[in-house]
Amino acid sequence: MNAPMKNSIAAMLPDLVEWRHDFHRHPELMYDLPRTAGLVADRLRAFGFDEVIEGIGKTGVLGILHGSAGPAASKEKRVLFRADMDALPIEETSGAEHASAEKGRMHACGHDGHTTILLGAARHLAETRAFDGTLVFCFQPAEEGHAGAQAMIDAGMLERFPVKGAYALHNWPGMPVGEFGVVRGPAMASADGVFIIVKGKGGHAAAPHTARDPIVAAGHIIGSVQSIVSRVVDPFEQAVVSITAINGGEAFNVIPDAVEMKCGFRCFSETVAATIEQELWRICEKTGEAFGVEVTVKRPPLTPYPPTINHPAETEIALEAMRAAVGPDRVRDDLKPVMGSEDFAFILRQVPGAYVLIGNGASASLHNPAYDFDDGAIPHGVAYWSELAARVLP
Repeated sequence: MNAPMKNSIAAMLPDLVEWRHDFHRHPELMYDLPRTAGLVADRLRAFGFDEVIEGIGKTGVLGILHGSAGPAASKEKRVLFRADMDALPIEETSGAEHASAEKGRMHACGHDGHTTILLGAARHLAETRAFDGTLVFCFQPAEEGHAGAQAMIDAGMLERFPVKGAYALHNWPGMPVGEFGVVRGPAMASADGVFIIVKGKGGHAAAPHTARDPIVAAGHIIGSVQSIVSRVVDPFEQAVVSITAINGGEAFNVIPDAVEMKCGFRCFSETVAATIEQELWRICEKTGEAFGVEVTVKRPPLTPYPPTINHPAETEIALEAMRAAVGPDRVRDDLKPVMGSEDFAFILRQVPGAYVLIGNGASASLHNPAYDFDDGAIPHGVAYWSELAARVLP
């Protein structure tokens, strides 16, 4: 049985859809979010928030809202709700009337929807104050690979506003609109990677004995890293190791001096990630010795993402809120983990919490140029946040 939608939330829907379409038309990337972050801050102030802080983690926004009993005296009465704001460097092909007006940029992951949903909840809860304690509304930049959550933590977000729990949601194409789901425990994988540079000695392809062929060594490294998951990682763990790029040489008759490769790896445990990295370095070092070439492993400038792990007690609270928002028959608690990554993981490493999924219907997949967020999900998301506030701070 579906839960009835509150009239106060349904009445906001035209405004929320208009906000979402505006965000979608004007996508901004990574930390460069002056328009998006400015609109979010302005709206929180208009809702009557007790405090609005801009520039946390470059362009992050925090909105502080006290419940009916006033400011919380301890972290046991404070909870963080988070939405991401950044878009992706993709040319949109959705054909929507509200399609991106910015060439080469689009909201291909639905962060425009996430931001709108949390703004709707902010507006509703600012009107009702139907909770006891303080809510910290976190609007985060640079989720897409640039660790915006960690930047906000580094800027002192959790030190200034310590909280007992943290929650986030993400839309999920293929799950019907009006439904929710959650993965218990490890929900999304870590994301890490390295550059591998193989330096040999170039020469004429007709005289390979005068060279030290980096391509042959690179080929052995490519084959050997496939054994990490099958022969080093515990078979009851899940992991992926992939060589995703290889560059070296230009001519048919020339052995190059060097080959450069990229290797990505994902798993659901920081211990397993450390094992993969250690084995990867060992393979590269020993292969280099075997073939008489120099192999260097370097980290890229991006911050590796840890696995996203839902905490048991907070997951149960989130499930109660989802069931109250849409009805128990429209909530799944048995979803399987996903090999994609999510930087809310940085917050869940510091604070217990839960990361849930909201249905986005039969849309194109995430990060697809034809993707669009389904506006029908907005009121269900607002209802979830509102029900969650009443349960985490009763």
